[in-house]
Formats: sequence, C-alpha cells, structure tokens
Amino acid sequence: MHKAYVADVFSAENPSNMGLEEIVFDERGKCWKITVGFSRPWDYQKSVVLNMEYKVVKINDDDGKVKEVKIRT
Repeated sequence: MHKAYVADVFSAENPSNMGLEEIVFDERGKCWKITVGFSRPWDYQKSVVLNMEYKVVKINDDDGKVKEVKIRT
C-alpha cells in the first residue's frame, strides 16, 4: 500500500526505482512511518550518480489511513 500510495501521489513526476527504505512504529503517535525512496527523470539529467528522493508516509495504526507524506531530511 505504501509504495502504491506514493506512486499515485507522485504519478505526474514519473517516479521510478521505487523501493521501501525504512519502517518505524511511533508508539507515542500510534502510527507507522514508512520511508519510500524513488527517482524521477530529472534526477538522471545532470549527474552520473543517481539522486534519490525519500518520502515518509505516516499511517494510522488503528484504521490504516495515511495521515501525511513528508520529505525525509
């Protein structure tokens, strides 16, 4: 679900090389924080090294609904 959600949200940017990077359960917030990495077409244009974007999807543990999507810094 997490990768499909991020793929859908960022579909206009043609994400590729999508992969699960990290999963953390936040006891205090009762939610899952799932980090998904991906690249976009312009990440290849100026560098031989692949640049990746990382997004953290916060999912409520009780109902499984996405609460937020943030850039991982």
